[in-house]
Amino acid sequence: MELKNISPFFHLLSKESSSIIKKYFRTSINVERKCDFSPVTIADKLAEEKMRELIKKEFPDHGIIGEEFGKENSDAEYVWVLDPIDGTKSFISGALSFGTLISLLKNGTPIIGVINHPILDEFLIGDNISAFLNGDKVQVRKCSSISETTLLTTDHLNIKKFQSKNGFENLIQKAKLYRNWGDCYGYYLLATGFADIMIDPIMSVWDSMALIPIINGAGGMITDYQGNDPVSGNSIVASNKIIHEEVIRMLNE
Repeated sequence: MELKNISPFFHLLSKESSSIIKKYFRTSINVERKCDFSPVTIADKLAEEKMRELIKKEFPDHGIIGEEFGKENSDAEYVWVLDPIDGTKSFISGALSFGTLISLLKNGTPIIGVINHPILDEFLIGDNISAFLNGDKVQVRKCSSISETTLLTTDHLNIKKFQSKNGFENLIQKAKLYRNWGDCYGYYLLATGFADIMIDPIMSVWDSMALIPIINGAGGMITDYQGNDPVSGNSIVASNKIIHEEVIRMLNE
């Protein structure tokens, strides 16, 4: 399934989910807490329901895995993985750094991924070969020294909960700039050449699958925290290929 053939459907999913999300952005909406205490809103649920409806209509034999409504036919050859609002905490706080993650897996491998920013109207798509932002090709920045990098993570407190705190602190000290521009927005900044390292010490399948074809397509490298295959991992470290090995080494010292 080639990018040029399936791209219009990714655009449709993004457009339809965006129209729902925009209606609720910066409005007074009820925020529920899931069993893991993470927040969820009506915007999350309605956006995922709409995307599921469109997928089942267009590709009835495909499977779906979504953050809000779980798995359907997930052992199919092609499976869609959906996170309607990646960064719900940002969304309910009125911040712009959230997005919709959509990916298509073939036999368990992510072949196409999208980060769509509804409010910013930015559509980033990758297929492990190339990546495009609103139709223009993008690439990671070829920074060759960690001392010149912009380092990002979603939540600093999660590092010590799930990985080595000391290694991450050492990386912060060596980087030129450190910020919490996180969730999918951090990977968007990396893929478009505005950041150099993005780290999440814990991830779910709907958080990570869309990122893999995008970062690879933008010429970067994406692994789990120990440098292994991100598809089977539960964490993400992404950067350019020049510094990735050193980043992994420092994180795990």
